[in-house]
Amino acid sequence: MPELDLLATFLEIHRTGSLTAAAARRGLSQPAVSGQLARLERQLGEQLFERTNQGVRATARADTLASQIAPHVDKLRGAFDPADEACLARHGLLRLGGPAELTTLRVLPALVPLTTRGLRLRVQFGLAADLLTALLEERLDLVVSAVRPTQRGLAATPFVDEEFLLVGPPALARTVRAEALAQDPVRALAHLPLVAYAEELPIIRRYWRSAFGRRPPNELAVVVPDLRAVLTAVVAGMGVSVLPRYVAEPALAAGSVELLHEPEVPPLNTGFLATRVGGLADPVVALAYRQLLDRAKLWPTL
Repeated sequence: MPELDLLATFLEIHRTGSLTAAAARRGLSQPAVSGQLARLERQLGEQLFERTNQGVRATARADTLASQIAPHVDKLRGAFDPADEACLARHGLLRLGGPAELTTLRVLPALVPLTTRGLRLRVQFGLAADLLTALLEERLDLVVSAVRPTQRGLAATPFVDEEFLLVGPPALARTVRAEALAQDPVRALAHLPLVAYAEELPIIRRYWRSAFGRRPPNELAVVVPDLRAVLTAVVAGMGVSVLPRYVAEPALAAGSVELLHEPEVPPLNTGFLATRVGGLADPVVALAYRQLLDRAKLWPTL
């Protein structure tokens, strides 16, 4: 069986189409790369590349060999050299699950440095319970969960804190009297129709209980299962809602919505990065996990 170094050099030649470029990527001299290629061709008993004026052109045998060994060689190189992130990302596949809004607005942009190096992503949106089940059943590799997993076989690390804001369009905000809000906020807000993510009012109910100690008595006007659509409905004047700061911030800055209430202690929800127990032994999962945790350190409370 050819040595790992020979196969790694072969893959760099195949990917770059150049002995010189492969040498630079491998940190070797060009004669050393040429020697390793010649040695591999002798062991296989076949020519892998044809020399051209522009570099080298892979033979059909080289294309077949590269497709067969690339994922395995990259993972082995990453296991022996965890710092070789480009090697891990290239040809790696990550099956990621998370809530649509947080994944779209924060998580996917955070993974761009890996996708530009070749990481392939397959993303699934959904509720935490469904995504964690898919993780347990090995249909996903990494999940951004709005709740801490309790299932045996799963491990989780705190990832981000979401801050919730009660917002409404300016026209409805003007119907809330400041003195009434200070004396009895539940009554002062009770006439405002709600726009919710779900019939059970998961985010709104949490805000009311945290800020006011009770459930909201308000009429539920609109239910739409996407927080960005909730914001759109609020901006249009359909009602008020509770949204994570990272969703509401652009509309607040533009004046399209206004804060209706500012509690002394902002309601927060901690999101988690969840894997199967032992899942970080997969170097591709570990690479994405580290990337997300490192990037989250730069975010303010969401």
